[in-house]
Amino acid sequence: MKIVNVEDFFHPDAGYQINILSKYLVALGHEVIIITSQMDKVPAALTSFFGKENIEERDKEYSNRYGVKIVRLPIKGFVSGRAVFTKELFSTIQADNPDVVFVHGNDTLTGMRYLLKYKKFGYPLVMDSHMLEMASSNKFNKLFRKFYKYFFTPLITRNEIPVIRTQDDPYVEKCLGISLSQCPWISVGSDTMLFHPDEDARKQFREANNISESAFVVIYAGKLDESKGGLLLAETIQKKIEAKRDVVFLIVGKTAPTEYGSKIESLFSQSENRVLRFPTQLYAGLPKFYQAADCAVFPRQCSLSFYDVQACGVPVIFEDNNINVDRAAHGNAVVFESGDFQDFRNKIAEMCNEPGENLLRMRENSIAYVKASYDYAEIAKRYCYVIESAAATQR
Repeated sequence: MKIVNVEDFFHPDAGYQINILSKYLVALGHEVIIITSQMDKVPAALTSFFGKENIEERDKEYSNRYGVKIVRLPIKGFVSGRAVFTKELFSTIQADNPDVVFVHGNDTLTGMRYLLKYKKFGYPLVMDSHMLEMASSNKFNKLFRKFYKYFFTPLITRNEIPVIRTQDDPYVEKCLGISLSQCPWISVGSDTMLFHPDEDARKQFREANNISESAFVVIYAGKLDESKGGLLLAETIQKKIEAKRDVVFLIVGKTAPTEYGSKIESLFSQSENRVLRFPTQLYAGLPKFYQAADCAVFPRQCSLSFYDVQACGVPVIFEDNNINVDRAAHGNAVVFESGDFQDFRNKIAEMCNEPGENLLRMRENSIAYVKASYDYAEIAKRYCYVIESAAATQR
């Protein structure tokens, strides 16, 4: 099928759902087009990490590598984080004559505008929702929900338009009145085309950074702010980790130019352990770091990079919240008492001192955990089922 994706913001170097899903849909035999906004009016908050430079060349590289066509259209601007497309959006969709239109963000301005034109176009439609109730903090959210329920929920319900939930959360039903029976949950996961064990990459990275094969390498990759426990990590590794092997910490990510960030960097520089600092990496640059590691740590919360780390066969140490306890129930990870840097230290030392066969088992369990439910090779097939069903029922 020809699937046209409509997305307010797309960057070819990101690791967002649309970047990963699109290339897997192509691998399954579909023609995939992404219609998105030109970069000139996209807010800096969205582009600052990835950059706008040479975007045409970067788009072309992504398209050539994965077979996904990217079309950038002018926008009037962004309002409340949402793109305001010109009418050219709708004429471009019509010119492509898709088998299915996939609008990302059912409650975005773009999503609502398309819903109003759904009958006019007649193309089968699939939408998704990335929203959680806890993330809906706008002071007008109650008014918006009433507005949406009155004008748009009936259109979705009456026309049997699926709204795929990317989070296992009832927001769409509780707040927008769309029945969960019409809103399948499809989990996020890992791009195993990129993230997988690679012994050659492991060896090359270690040789390039003067790390022996016998060393135990612990990685943290991500933000180093308060929400992610940057200071907790720095305090945890300040004193030498007592272990049978040399312990090397790979810390990937930048700190903010604040007193909090300066304190973290000072502690890293004074650590009695060997600490190698690396700047924030683009998504495609992360696999070699994970592949070189023996263990990954998440001092606070746990980002979606958990799945990428696990796909590379790397066991994880993270805090003991309900989500992490469930994730660790497969022999692939261990938890430490939240906020307790001594327990955090102890868990790192214990992991390092595990017999080789135990670590190997944890590596195998990590890979199996992702393969079972969080591999985009399988996730994409679930999306295909919803897309193909919409194409069959809405015609």
